[in-house]
Amino acid sequence: MPPSIPLLAANAEQLASPSYRLPALDQDFLLADEQRGVRFMLEYAKAEQALRRWSVKSTIVVFGSTRVRENDNPRHAAWYAAARAFGRIASQHGGALNLGARERENVIATGGGPGLMEAANRGAADIGAPSIGFNIRLPHEQEPNPYSTPELTFLFHYFAMRKMHLAMRANALVVFPGGFGTFDELFEILALVQTGKMRRVPVVLFDEDYWRAVVNFEALADGGMIAEADLALLQFADTPQQVWERIANASGIAPYRDPVAPGEMGEG
Repeated sequence: MPPSIPLLAANAEQLASPSYRLPALDQDFLLADEQRGVRFMLEYAKAEQALRRWSVKSTIVVFGSTRVRENDNPRHAAWYAAARAFGRIASQHGGALNLGARERENVIATGGGPGLMEAANRGAADIGAPSIGFNIRLPHEQEPNPYSTPELTFLFHYFAMRKMHLAMRANALVVFPGGFGTFDELFEILALVQTGKMRRVPVVLFDEDYWRAVVNFEALADGGMIAEADLALLQFADTPQQVWERIANASGIAPYRDPVAPGEMGEG
């Protein structure tokens, strides 16, 4: 007679079958096309839960070029210093420190990468305030900058879900000079506000000369592509203090008065 099959060997194929894996632990199942909706939900829920744990009620979204460095040419260095200074001002006076409050307001939120977004996260870190990094998986891996709060540093696969988190708590959008990615975020928010999908928030473009040179917003109105009133959705500022004043005026927050000379902003 043939030897008897050991008990453990008798069901080995069943135990090894992909169908027997717990769905939550089955990566092949979770990454299948059919589960795209589930992955959308997971990307929403993970960030949402972390933001709630940190009592983040509202944000100020800051976007700008990832290519700008602190020690670049003088113009780039000035942009970096201004973004860092703005991150500090907004965090100190907007409610991100949560001093005596139940919820954090106007927490700096960026795309999480290097450059001008790093500078804004860094400004918040300078005064010990939390800030958010909404990173996205790209063909050339983008790593998070070292200044966003670790527990509030996220990685998204889907641009759509990342954009949703960027927009849903935003009290304002501040746009420093940038390229295609920065344009994408700018026009995304403008389109949401224009179409009534998002409440109107201040949209402040830093360095008016730069933005006037790269986008002729008035030509859009002159050509009938947008309404003349849509031009009022945009504001311009040339110092970090002006950026904060534009936001404060729209939100009813007392204007900021910094005792530090403008030339010293963001240093240290």
